[in-house]
Amino acid sequence: MTTTPSISNIATREVPYTFARDHHVLVGQADGAVHKVWFSEATPVLAIAELQRALGMIRLERVGKTELEQAISQAYARQDGSTSAMAMVASEVEGLLDLSQLMQDVPELEDLLEAEDDAPIIRLINALLTQAAREGASDIHLEPFETESVVRFRVDGTLRDVVRPRRQLHAALISRIKIMANLDIAEKRLPQDGRIALRVAGRPVDVRVSTLPVGNSASQPERAVLRLLDKEAGRLNLTGLGMDTATLASFDQLIKQPHGIVLVTGPTGSGKTTTLYAALSRLDAGTTNILTVEDPIEYELQGIGQTQVNARIGMSFAAALRAILRQDPDVIMIGEIRDLETAQIAVQASLTGHLVLATLHTNDAVSAVTRLADMGVEPFLLSSSFLGVVAQRLVRKLCPECKRVDTHGEYHPVGCAACGQTGYQGRTGIYELMTVNEILRNKIHDQSGEPALREAAKSAGMKNLREDGERWIAAGLTSREEVVRVTRD
Repeated sequence: MTTTPSISNIATREVPYTFARDHHVLVGQADGAVHKVWFSEATPVLAIAELQRALGMIRLERVGKTELEQAISQAYARQDGSTSAMAMVASEVEGLLDLSQLMQDVPELEDLLEAEDDAPIIRLINALLTQAAREGASDIHLEPFETESVVRFRVDGTLRDVVRPRRQLHAALISRIKIMANLDIAEKRLPQDGRIALRVAGRPVDVRVSTLPVGNSASQPERAVLRLLDKEAGRLNLTGLGMDTATLASFDQLIKQPHGIVLVTGPTGSGKTTTLYAALSRLDAGTTNILTVEDPIEYELQGIGQTQVNARIGMSFAAALRAILRQDPDVIMIGEIRDLETAQIAVQASLTGHLVLATLHTNDAVSAVTRLADMGVEPFLLSSSFLGVVAQRLVRKLCPECKRVDTHGEYHPVGCAACGQTGYQGRTGIYELMTVNEILRNKIHDQSGEPALREAAKSAGMKNLREDGERWIAAGLTSREEVVRVTRD
């Protein structure tokens, strides 16, 4: 046995993914004229002979079957050269467009790395979805303009251009996406929502599709946004979200209380739902009845009953909550408190012996109290039910390859090929935890303003978001300008 293959030195373009997977081989970058080839006990001799014929001189190294399978999936899921490859495909599409190819049906679940359909539009969409999943993009935007169509990825919270197909291709791209999401391709006047289930290198990825008519021309152009949900990425625990030790210990105590309300607040895209999922994963679903109301259900949680909101048939958050309360729940997770009715049911549930976890859109932890009071929830009910509030943001981590340090010992972004010239790679969280003690409870009951509540919370040990970000700045993990950017009101 030898060492596990180094993913950074794999020649993924030399051998197709399906050949590498089916024959249990992985080819390394050429060292001079010699390619290193990793194989296992499951590799047929004919496959080695074929590689030798195609590549010339090879050097064999044997690894375990399981290790090799994992290395193959990781290598092909992380191959580089995305932008130029997709630009090349887009160029090819422009000369070979055949709309009849778009009308064929797509299997409900397919592995994009195994897709061998030669239709240019199909190959372009597959390339976009596959590369977005590889780069950890949360969204893909397809936007029509007067002379061209722009495709953008949102990676680490920021958008960047990926490829610009000709404007004439835009309708074909949208039609293909609609076919994959089982939407009506003839309906271009109304927004539509759908879902695509995919696999990329064996990893399940759920894609939520939203189309929207734009412009006022007779052709009715549409823009589409695809949100990618990596189902394996959802299997997180609280220790991996970036909370410091003291905040994690306090939050852990809150979610293990028998009843009350715990809120997670922040703007859209700040990781609130991920925090709630991670919190639920710490509870014992075997001895506790845990039910959720979500819109949409982002990840499937083992042992937990999850309910999807559907406003078109009257299945609102409030309606689902009323039904859930008849299902003998111990813990209820609410995807978002949007209105007074949902807030009132959540408060009543917490007062009748249930632990309620929910998200709310506010800028900080203290604002959650006044937001619910503004909705119409009585302050005496809030004071009785509140356990604590977590406000959070996601900050981008500095690229370890190119970050630079100044004379004050603080690190700053530079930009290199490894991080797409952004200076950042990946994200982590900063948190503000307000635990409701007796002093805060009395102030909430007395309808004290936000300044008084914030002062009481700070006296009890609460650090605000920017103060929590200082630990990442001191560790060289992020920059001061990034912390300031995400904590601006």
